[in-house]
Amino acid sequence: MSVQTFISTIWEARLLAKFHERAIASTITTAPERIEGNKIVFNNVSDVAVKDYAGNVAWDELTTSKVELPMDIKKYFAFKVDDVDKVQAAGELIDPHVTEAAAAIQEAMDGAVLTEALKTTNVVAHVESDKAYDKIVKCNTALNKKKVPKADRYAVINAEVLENLNLDARFTKEYTILENGVIEGANINGTQLVFSEELNAGTFMIVALHKSAIGFGTQLEETEAMRLEGSFADGVRGLSVAGTKTLRPSAVVKCANA
Repeated sequence: MSVQTFISTIWEARLLAKFHERAIASTITTAPERIEGNKIVFNNVSDVAVKDYAGNVAWDELTTSKVELPMDIKKYFAFKVDDVDKVQAAGELIDPHVTEAAAAIQEAMDGAVLTEALKTTNVVAHVESDKAYDKIVKCNTALNKKKVPKADRYAVINAEVLENLNLDARFTKEYTILENGVIEGANINGTQLVFSEELNAGTFMIVALHKSAIGFGTQLEETEAMRLEGSFADGVRGLSVAGTKTLRPSAVVKCANA
């Protein structure tokens, strides 16, 4: 075997595909307009004013404000492979090797995005009911009052919240949790439910947000193979970098158990 034949683009493409299949971070956030070096860039467009028409038209200047975010989240993976050449030549054998790496990266990135979401000061409190269903409705009401668009809204929940919902007769019992966390068939008050155990360390918590609330960008910075000393195996390692930031503070709320 020769690590010189290692084709990083093949491994990176498979790894990214697996990551995006499983990551809720990609589902509930806005992707950057572009990546510049170690920064991700978002452009926010100014609001359009609507005026009363009285015969004349006043033209507004639309401006865009650039938000630059450092990719300061850095996670690496490193694993052994019996023979990089054989795995690479077979093609489909790459997937079992990158699946675990992608899962580990996905958990880290999902955790980073949800930690950013939990920084919100928009707290839905004093909900008289202890039922998660009612709390999600209240979260949706809070977003409505902020005039947050109804499309692309998500409510992220964890196992404790899902258990509470399963005990509620109003909640559907016919749902499927997809690989990317989306709970297919579960929509409460117009909001799509998404499941993640990376939310609030597993303690009861609901985060409701619009897709535009949080920006998130990630890329694989480097993937390489090497012969391991003292081992009849090759090593494959890679570095994944990312950045996340709240772009629309009014478009995210949270609700804990009373």
